[in-house]
Amino acid sequence: MKRLVGALAVASMLAMGLAACSDDGDGKDKKSDSTPSGGGAPVPRLDGTTVSVAAVWTGDEQAAFKKVLADFEKRTGAKTEFIPTGDSASTFLGQRVEGNAPPDVAFLAQPGVLQQFAQKGWIKPLAPDVQQSVQANFSGQWQKLGSYQDKLYGVYYKGANKSLIWYNAKVYENAGATEAKTWDDLLKNAGLISDSGTPPFAIGGADGWVLTDWFENIYLSQAGPEKYDQLAKHKIPWTDPSVKAALETLAQVFGKSDWFPGGSGGVLQTEFPASVPQAFGDPPKAGMIAGGDFIGTNIIKDTKAKIGADAKFFGFPAVGTGKAPVVTGGDVAVAMKDSPGAQALLKYLASPDAAKVWAQQGGYLSPNKNLDFAAYRDDTTRGIAKNLIAAGEDFRFDLSDQTPAAFGGTKGEGEWRDLQDFLRNPSDVAGAQAKLEADAAKAYSAG
Repeated sequence: MKRLVGALAVASMLAMGLAACSDDGDGKDKKSDSTPSGGGAPVPRLDGTTVSVAAVWTGDEQAAFKKVLADFEKRTGAKTEFIPTGDSASTFLGQRVEGNAPPDVAFLAQPGVLQQFAQKGWIKPLAPDVQQSVQANFSGQWQKLGSYQDKLYGVYYKGANKSLIWYNAKVYENAGATEAKTWDDLLKNAGLISDSGTPPFAIGGADGWVLTDWFENIYLSQAGPEKYDQLAKHKIPWTDPSVKAALETLAQVFGKSDWFPGGSGGVLQTEFPASVPQAFGDPPKAGMIAGGDFIGTNIIKDTKAKIGADAKFFGFPAVGTGKAPVVTGGDVAVAMKDSPGAQALLKYLASPDAAKVWAQQGGYLSPNKNLDFAAYRDDTTRGIAKNLIAAGEDFRFDLSDQTPAAFGGTKGEGEWRDLQDFLRNPSDVAGAQAKLEADAAKAYSAG
């Protein structure tokens, strides 16, 4: 989704702030002397081959990924070509397919796009040895996200942790607040901060995706992963009692207009980038902000706060009797050509060695459970990564990214607009449910 693209495009600043080609070879797979760790046979020698790779990354992210490709070149003897897709990756790649010039490998940001491409026959299933590497290094949920009709198509090389609460350490200290383990603890902290004279929450509600992330974390924890999956596929309606319960929980925050700088109206006029300085500016206008690991980038770029000292974080707290949620995003690598080079690169990307190359540069989280946390350059990123991996099979991919774009990914429409309307009138839970269901039904029926 566009929000991940924009936020992650400069993500490598976090670590810095803290300390169309084909196989031209002879067709014979010679074994490399340098084998990626993590299971499976060695990657083949690919001398004389060029492997093209399409991805959205620009700037520091592109530079970091090119170092990953350089390591692949060193191991295999292949050459690589990086092709920038622009923000509309699916449209760009569709045009390349229509022009009979797809890249060997492409990165996709949404599970729905992978499924769409697989259905159209635009991407190829993983070779058996690549599947073996994925199964050895990734939890079952990441494998499921990379699959279509029980066939494994993708390698999730890059991840995001969207279940964090970033807080202003001085505001917390002045209010006598502590890191929350439960939703009730979070509400108690908010009350203490409000009583100390500072609104507790900064929320960039002018960007509707911010509100969907709030809902998704509450719903995943309170309703559980199975219900979350059902709602993402619209197998249960938005009028379901589980949605009612989550909206009622969300209303415990949204219903307190004085808990936000400028009140509820201020939230709806504040875009995400402007919300981060509200919590970490000098003086701060709020005590904390819920969001992903990418908020660290905004703190460095837009404030003078020091991460780890002035700005700290903890995991989004557990709601009710549920577990603490972990909602994720990520980039999945797929083969768009049936070439040895494509499968070899996917196998390499599935290894801890490939993850280590980018992790050491910063601005990166890996879903690879066998990557040594010591590879990360700083304690903040290391802590966020541990939170992501510790979720095991219980994490879930951003729900709105799994729905049709007309419902879960369009400004001023669908879920984004409906949750903005709910923020305006959080007492009308039934009305919000009815709007959400009507919009979801329309989007899913349209395909």
